[in-house]
Amino acid sequence: MNSFSWLPRWQQNDKTSFTARLMCLLLACFSLSANAQRAGDVNGNEITPYVGYMFGSDIGAADGSDIAMSDDAHLGIAFSWQDSPNGQGQVLINYVKHDFDSQIGGTTEDLTLLYAHFSGVAQFRQQNYVTTFSLGLGGTFMDSDYESGLYPSATIAIGTRYEFSPTLAFVTELRTYATLTDDDDDFFCEQSICAAEFDDTLYIDTSISVGLAFVF
Repeated sequence: MNSFSWLPRWQQNDKTSFTARLMCLLLACFSLSANAQRAGDVNGNEITPYVGYMFGSDIGAADGSDIAMSDDAHLGIAFSWQDSPNGQGQVLINYVKHDFDSQIGGTTEDLTLLYAHFSGVAQFRQQNYVTTFSLGLGGTFMDSDYESGLYPSATIAIGTRYEFSPTLAFVTELRTYATLTDDDDDFFCEQSICAAEFDDTLYIDTSISVGLAFVF
């Protein structure tokens, strides 16, 4: 049973549910940000919903060949606070579901990833345009059709933001995740039969994202 059944899935029959959840989140963020601006009480706290595309790295087959991981849409959300005039603290959560061709019967297997990281964000400001650089540490919850587990991970990103107002900004980001895995483990195995294996001790995902930052 998939541990992530409560999360939005990217198949056709789930698009309506995902769109509805995203719209509800955006409306709630707009309301919170607008109320803060009207009250004149903007404290530098932010909520940023993200959408984008994540590129998975190859994993290995039992014969030593490579198995391509799919590239897929992803969904994320960041909670940030202004720690200094040019720096933020941030908690970032990101979800993606990859798939790959199994070595068992030629079937398609899933790999679902939930990233959670605490990051520091440096901001380089030029009026309303800001360049950002962030570095974070945290964990990755991995869920395959055979096993699930929590692994330590790190993330690094470079991005931009354009501030339309004190309470709203458009955000772009290029981010890499590195998850520490065990290349000898049985994460994709059922007893002694393995659908795949990690090639290296690091599993890498790279994402391109856009989002709206709501400040309150």
